[in-house]
Amino acid sequence: MHALPSVLDGGCHCGALTLAFSTRLVPAATAPRACDCSFCRAHGAAWLSDTDAQLVVRVQRPDRLRRYRQGSEAAQFLLCGDCGVLVAVVFEEGDQRHAAVNAGCLDARDGFAPPVPASPQRLAPEEKAARWRQLWIRDVRVDGP
Repeated sequence: MHALPSVLDGGCHCGALTLAFSTRLVPAATAPRACDCSFCRAHGAAWLSDTDAQLVVRVQRPDRLRRYRQGSEAAQFLLCGDCGVLVAVVFEEGDQRHAAVNAGCLDARDGFAPPVPASPQRLAPEEKAARWRQLWIRDVRVDGP
């Protein structure tokens, strides 16, 4: 499932939020996780992560970045306040930041294997945090506010 590192670019529809996901994941061999919570379902989100990857989210228009917390409120979703596209979810703990990318906002979105269901809403808050620490991207930078 791993190959040479590549950069998967993406972002929101209007360009206010862009991102670069540097990973060894091979899209055709990688199935995003389709969370079954009401928020992710409403956005059609399917999540990708790789603990050895790097994610850089660039906030091109700071006035457009929206951060939203729901459920246990431990993680924050990054959305464009103009076009409404959900690009990533971030979990911060002390000086450590973890994240997952919404496959639907990547330029290569059609190259991934079909999403597999995931149901983190059934986990207790500490179980969710442990799962995020284990699965999510560990090298995360958000350039902007």
